[in-house]
Amino acid sequence: MLYAAVAVRAFRRYSTYTTATLAGIFTNSVFGVIISFTYIAVWHESPRAGGYDVTDAVTYVWLGQAMLMTVAVWGGGATDDLSTRIRTGDVAIDLYRPTSLLGWWLASDLGRAGFHLLTRGLAPTLVGALLFDLRFPHGLGWLWFALSVPLAVVVSFSIRMLVTASAFWLLDDTGVKQLNAIFAMFLSGLMVPLVIFPGWTRAVAMALPWSAYLQVPADLWLGQRTGWAAVGGLAFQAGWAVVLLLVCAAVLRLAERRVVVQGG
Repeated sequence: MLYAAVAVRAFRRYSTYTTATLAGIFTNSVFGVIISFTYIAVWHESPRAGGYDVTDAVTYVWLGQAMLMTVAVWGGGATDDLSTRIRTGDVAIDLYRPTSLLGWWLASDLGRAGFHLLTRGLAPTLVGALLFDLRFPHGLGWLWFALSVPLAVVVSFSIRMLVTASAFWLLDDTGVKQLNAIFAMFLSGLMVPLVIFPGWTRAVAMALPWSAYLQVPADLWLGQRTGWAAVGGLAFQAGWAVVLLLVCAAVLRLAERRVVVQGG
């Protein structure tokens, strides 16, 4: 299948950056250690903050390091390649191809995410397990997490695609990317778990799509969501994925009309 081939090609492309991958694993591991000791100090003062114990909190740190590049919390991935093609005008060629622009770049991003999950996701987690007492899923927890990760990637991709699509009208999407990176950092739970947000801010943050990046997968891994709560977490991610992909498709149709009109 075409899209499977695109995903495999993207996986192979990222696998060629061996030095960058090793440097990334090292960086993720160092930051994982630093943040772990910070969380240990915080949870020593508040042992059940957000319903987590200290083991949950430290595990959450390493899940964050594992998901950082997999989900592309700070941006990047296939959508950056598309952004370049929009600025240069090469996207006009893509729009005339007999394939879905959205499907093509989604497949490419899933291939990228698969590589990062197996490298910059798995390796730091193993480092964390060697250095700290981490919690691992039991029973269906593995399945819930395995289903959650690709949904997290799709939600992230959709938001990044909308950011990139802004370049059709703004020409330069740098500012929008930076704004999205700030939202993603704080509202995905990367900086601190969303479960320790106070009052109504927690409910709002948990309802936004960025929580699908890390907070939902982490809660499934930690067993904070089980049974129907786990199904609800996956439904939450899937719902945002469908809505955002539909919005992406609509925006890209508008962009295609704009390119055709300008080209004509």
